[in-house]
Amino acid sequence: MKHVAITGASAGIGAALVAEFVRSGAAVTLVSRRRAEMEALSREVGGRTQLFTVDLSDLREPSRITAWLAPAEAALGPIDVLVNNAGVQIVEPAEEQDPAALQAMLNVNLAVPLLLTRAVLPAMVARGSGTIVDVASLAGLAPTPGMWGYNATKGGLAAASESLRGELRGTGVHVVTVYPGPVDTAMARAGYAAYPQTLSTRLLPQGTPAELARLVRSAVDLGSARVIYPRS
Repeated sequence: MKHVAITGASAGIGAALVAEFVRSGAAVTLVSRRRAEMEALSREVGGRTQLFTVDLSDLREPSRITAWLAPAEAALGPIDVLVNNAGVQIVEPAEEQDPAALQAMLNVNLAVPLLLTRAVLPAMVARGSGTIVDVASLAGLAPTPGMWGYNATKGGLAAASESLRGELRGTGVHVVTVYPGPVDTAMARAGYAAYPQTLSTRLLPQGTPAELARLVRSAVDLGSARVIYPRS
């Protein structure tokens, strides 16, 4: 049974990914700071799951960010697929962004995926198999005004992900870079609400978390390099 670990697993795209991988027969580790939501989701999807409550925005003790990996693997076996999905979005003018909130977003969106990938990568390379899935954003390809810090984090994650794929060529370890555009989640709706009405972001097509999750799972199974959804 494949072991899939998903960060940001309590809602939105993360919850859809949990449901999709459970349906595919995988054992799934859920990681999020919201325990109650993960417990409800675990009951809903059934299958074989386990939960770890971690605040990924707090890097004062970096070792705590990766501490869940050992018990997760002890319970469900080596992690075959790591999905770096947890994300924070700030929509406001750059000069108004709170430094503490900006740092927390940098931690969750960029530093934590790199730390988790670094932690699981040696074992994957040694086994000659495994997949890293990095959920970046279309903002990493086409930065949108009003999301200065968010664009930087997602652009950085996308660059790291794309370069890692080339670095790992021939090792048996695969990297999937995911570029979601507008997807109907609570975070996306909050972003729309914060956007100035003068910016025509609503002209972009909007996708669903379930369809994105299906495409991600398919990319993992088929060894595809990237997922861009919805297509503009």
